[in-house]
Amino acid sequence: MPISHLSVNRNSHVSAALQAIVASACGLACLASVVCFLLVHVDRGMAGNRDFVVYWATGRQLVQHGNPYDAEVLRGIEHTAGLPSRYSVGYMRNPPWSLPLVWPLGLLSLRAASIAASLGLIAAFIASVRMLLGLYECRNRVVRLLAWSFAPALICLIWGQTSLLVLLGFVVFLRFYRTRPILAGAGLWLCALKPHLLLPLGVILVAWIVLSKSYRILFGTGAALLVSAAATLAIDPHAWNEYVRMAGYSGFETDPIPSLGMLLRTHVAPGVIALQFVPAALGCAWAIVYFWPRRHNWDWAREGCLLLLVSVLAAPYAYLNDHVLVLPALVFAASFASSRSYFLALAVASAVLEVAFFANRLTPAPFYWATVAAGLFWIAWYVAATRLGSHAADAVAKIAPVHSV
Repeated sequence: MPISHLSVNRNSHVSAALQAIVASACGLACLASVVCFLLVHVDRGMAGNRDFVVYWATGRQLVQHGNPYDAEVLRGIEHTAGLPSRYSVGYMRNPPWSLPLVWPLGLLSLRAASIAASLGLIAAFIASVRMLLGLYECRNRVVRLLAWSFAPALICLIWGQTSLLVLLGFVVFLRFYRTRPILAGAGLWLCALKPHLLLPLGVILVAWIVLSKSYRILFGTGAALLVSAAATLAIDPHAWNEYVRMAGYSGFETDPIPSLGMLLRTHVAPGVIALQFVPAALGCAWAIVYFWPRRHNWDWAREGCLLLLVSVLAAPYAYLNDHVLVLPALVFAASFASSRSYFLALAVASAVLEVAFFANRLTPAPFYWATVAAGLFWIAWYVAATRLGSHAADAVAKIAPVHSV
């Protein structure tokens, strides 16, 4: 047999082995997550031992016309629902315009509300992935598998976290900002559920809207914010004052937040909260430098990816579930990665995060450091997969034409 044929056969065997490893890692992560996801809805004790109980307790307070940030009442509701006594009271720290989302949950029992919210989050995840795969015309089965089994997304479903809604909002913006700008702007309202995760991106978004005169996007966002703010006032006229008071005693300054800002504050001056926002400020400065020379040919499907990664890394307050926001950038880069070893690296990283998540119940250290390292890994992987952007422009050019500002 010719040497060239031997080489081809060897490469095909290696490729098949890598695909099998990637599929196995993704499959095991999905299986573990599905089992855990089902358990939290079957076991009454586990249903109250996750982040969702905070949203439900807040909804209960709103339905009863009480203060949704009352520490004593929330503590009683959450611990009665199954939150272990070793955990302090949890507050819904999302801005008050998000309160209309949780008000309906207060009309239901914990289990019914948990099922309803989970179905909504599953729908948001499915819609986000389908739009992303269509946006980047991704037909690679391995990339699709990686997208559907991305660990932070599965963790969002287990915890009942709203980060999946933020992902949906940004994907809606990416998908429709050229064709249906008002809808794209309305989608950004979902991003406003956790605005601290997208500070550098938000700065550039405002600059881009002004330079490109895309005011219909701004109109869509403003209209959605006004509607939600009006609904909030109708539900709780004192919501903003109560929220401001809660911010003063919520314990934010003592939370072990796995972010670069928290590491900086912990090792330099623990009492100076402003240090926690230094990475975000540096990220905003970098974003302006990155955006300005590209402003005339800015494409959110291309340049927005790296901006998204930096925003999540620099966020002053972010947990592992919030890293689901990097999925658009990873799908974009994985759609034209030149080697299956990139897929293997991404699958292994996702599996490691899944292991860290489950290990968090035993000891929080692996979870903390895995979350911090993940933000750095996403950027390093993205840069390597796109070969410093040399092939990225060609990949996106085949998807959609780039329009000048």
